[in-house]
Amino acid sequence: MDEQLKKHGAVSWFELTTKDVPGAKAFYGKLFGWTLEDMSMVPGMNYTMVKANGKDIAGIMATPPQAQGMPPSWGTYVTVDDVDAIAKSVAALGGKVLVAPQDIPNVGRFCWIQDPQGAAIGAITYKS
Repeated sequence: MDEQLKKHGAVSWFELTTKDVPGAKAFYGKLFGWTLEDMSMVPGMNYTMVKANGKDIAGIMATPPQAQGMPPSWGTYVTVDDVDAIAKSVAALGGKVLVAPQDIPNVGRFCWIQDPQGAAIGAITYKS
């Protein structure tokens, strides 16, 4: 990943959660000419890395059990220096934490928040 994307405030990652990963891969691969590479992030969870011009730009994954019923959607992550501090600040600013900070093995730590108007976004701190 480009080091600029690991700096606080940078929009750094996009991720599709869907019930139909094979269908999404076929659609986006053909539509945009993306290269798709399957990998296993954690036991029992498959993840597809999306590449454009040889660079990782996004991911595709099955909707996790805790999010069943959520419509398929693309999510955006913003890099932050301290995801735990960000999560603690959300309520004071009128938002709420949707997914508490948690680790992604070999990647970093993330959470999902919602602003006072209802829009959701992910915050992530990458491992050095």
